[in-house]
Amino acid sequence: MATLAHCLYCFDVLVAKIEKRKHLNLHQVEDLWTRYQSKDELESSTSPDPDHGPNPEDEDDSMSEPDEGLEEPSTDEDEGKAAAEKPAAQQSTLRLPSISRLQAPSPSSASTPSTPSSFSASSSRLALDEASSKTSSSTSIFSFGRRSQQPSPALREEHYPLFVTWNTISARGNKSLRGCIGTFESQELSTGLANYALTAAFGDTRFSPIESAELPSLAVHVTLLHSFTPCAHILDWDLGKHGLRISFSYHGRRMGATYLPDVAVEQGWSKEETIVSLMRKAGWTGRSRDWRNVPDLRAVKYEGKGEGCGWSTWREWRAWVDQQARDEKDTR
Repeated sequence: MATLAHCLYCFDVLVAKIEKRKHLNLHQVEDLWTRYQSKDELESSTSPDPDHGPNPEDEDDSMSEPDEGLEEPSTDEDEGKAAAEKPAAQQSTLRLPSISRLQAPSPSSASTPSTPSSFSASSSRLALDEASSKTSSSTSIFSFGRRSQQPSPALREEHYPLFVTWNTISARGNKSLRGCIGTFESQELSTGLANYALTAAFGDTRFSPIESAELPSLAVHVTLLHSFTPCAHILDWDLGKHGLRISFSYHGRRMGATYLPDVAVEQGWSKEETIVSLMRKAGWTGRSRDWRNVPDLRAVKYEGKGEGCGWSTWREWRAWVDQQARDEKDTR
């Protein structure tokens, strides 16, 4: 399912777009992330104990073992709305079927609680400058990446419905939604993640486009969706396990909305509160206690394993990639 490499790829696509340069492809990112992790494990296994120094019996053992469906797209407020477009700044004219992640108010409160995080925006400009790769080294970076191990054909052909979410993390660790758009149509991961990383960053109409100064405060979360099953009844799903997509008739129109599996738990909602909030998101304006009386209310449950990372993780990894490229260039 979703991995840290998927998150790093979304960051690389976004930063490259802002810096007007080419980004690594997904398979290069996956391989380089594996090599970066192996480097850390090797350094850890060969570091001497600061209290006891090197053990002569271990000197020959320089390496240790590493530790080991829905058929149609949906839109944000109403399934009848047009699919979201990629940002105008992008070269492609591809139109993407898209759904925005919830940021509708709770049935009992209009506020959205924040989530603690270790990411900080304190060194924004310096961090961006340090992470940026120079144009003169870009050829070396991509030749280095092209020599990465190629994935199996099965991996190259993976397709999933997916969501990409951007959050900003305040200096106090509070999380705020900055953009989230996804699709229920299966996407080839390399193309789908790149497209929706940019669409969520620049094309979520609830927010202004993400700017370069915000990069050090960003965190990304990728969710790949699977196991779509019609609910036997409207409460036939589990909090924290299932995402939910509802549809119902209202004022002569078919309306619908969705929440990812983690949303209800993050908000502290019961199943009933989740249903009411979803209906509000879709456009229903009735009284909360009357939600069961809405005609033809249906639901599809699904599962999705998400993964996330912050700017600092991408920055450190990308700095290592750039250094590897420079070192390889110097040895030629």
